[in-house]
Amino acid sequence: MNRVSQPFTGVVRHLIIINVLMYIGTLVLMGEPVYNMDYTDIQSLGRLQLAVFIPGSEYFQPYQIATHMFMHANFSHLLFNMMALYFFGPMIEMVWGERRFLFYYLFCGVGAFAIHTGVQWWELSAQGIDPTTASLYCSWGASGAVFGILAAYAYLFPNNIVSLLFPPISLKAKYFVLIYAGIELMSGVSGVASGVAHFAHVGGALCGYLLILYWYKFR
Repeated sequence: MNRVSQPFTGVVRHLIIINVLMYIGTLVLMGEPVYNMDYTDIQSLGRLQLAVFIPGSEYFQPYQIATHMFMHANFSHLLFNMMALYFFGPMIEMVWGERRFLFYYLFCGVGAFAIHTGVQWWELSAQGIDPTTASLYCSWGASGAVFGILAAYAYLFPNNIVSLLFPPISLKAKYFVLIYAGIELMSGVSGVASGVAHFAHVGGALCGYLLILYWYKFR
């Protein structure tokens, strides 16, 4: 996106390796989930054991808050998240160092989960559904943490040019991230692509931005 090659070192390298190993390992050892005939319930969780369900659900486990950030639904989901981490992460890690970068990444992932879950809880309650009985509602993926990385990149390098393949346009990082976050917010509000956790994306970027403001105000 922004550079042809990047240093594949440090925390970014380890995060990518862990995500890839988790994807392959869980496919081999745990398998895909098995649903009943009308897809209204889960017969076998399979890899979904490491996704995160709504707290209070019969399938929720506290460890899922951490493990869901390293799980992906399919190869394209994994590929796009890891590409974004590879292209944007190293420069941020070089500025902040490994410890702060890792804390920031995990903070954005957990914050994305919290905001996504809060919105999901509100939406289900508004429909008269008890969120704790909505067993099919779960989420997984590094997208929330990755959107936090995008927010950090736009803050640290606002005028760097980000060139996209599709659509074939180039934008300054600050405009690219604002437009991308705006699209995610509108998609979440309108219900477009309902299988995508749009508010997790927005939540990751928002939590990251707030943490950056706190760091740079009180550092």
